[in-house]
Amino acid sequence: MTDFAGLILAGGEGRRWGGPKALADLLDGSSFLERCFQILVSAGAHPVVATLPPRIEAPEIEGLLSVPLPEPGLEMFASLKFGLSRLVEYPDWLAAAVLPVDHPLVKPETITVLMDAGAEAAIPSFNGKHGHPIRLQRTVVEDIVNGSLGGPTLREVLRSVESVGVAVEDPGVISNCNTPEALEAALENFR
Repeated sequence: MTDFAGLILAGGEGRRWGGPKALADLLDGSSFLERCFQILVSAGAHPVVATLPPRIEAPEIEGLLSVPLPEPGLEMFASLKFGLSRLVEYPDWLAAAVLPVDHPLVKPETITVLMDAGAEAAIPSFNGKHGHPIRLQRTVVEDIVNGSLGGPTLREVLRSVESVGVAVEDPGVISNCNTPEALEAALENFR
């Protein structure tokens, strides 16, 4: 049995980036999507699912299940629910790491620390600021999918379940690279 699964939220159109962030490149030439997948797999996630915009050609990444969203402009919680519904098709995991694609600088060790948290949900923080990825216990994921935890945002879900903050030494958790300028600023924290 695998301990945990991974979900990469990459379904946005990336208007502030100039195109889908899933396809945006890091300095080493890897895409945000490839890097997020590598982070999750390095931490031990299996399976790994990624939501993608409905009209893009999904890059071939061995081991990644890419699922195009059913329509463009889906709200974040609906996109989350769609991706989680694909994850629950796989029976052999106990928790899920939910990683937005615009957080490609997270350390795999951070995910391992989050998976060790005993609560229904775990939220990383760096220097007192909350970030991503979020760890959700399987029962919470199932409740989101079946509608008994209906949001309307993940923040509301986290307020309604047993959530813990986990301090980590990883600036990647608060490095939201949603524009090229934000990526450049985030990379300064790693130099």
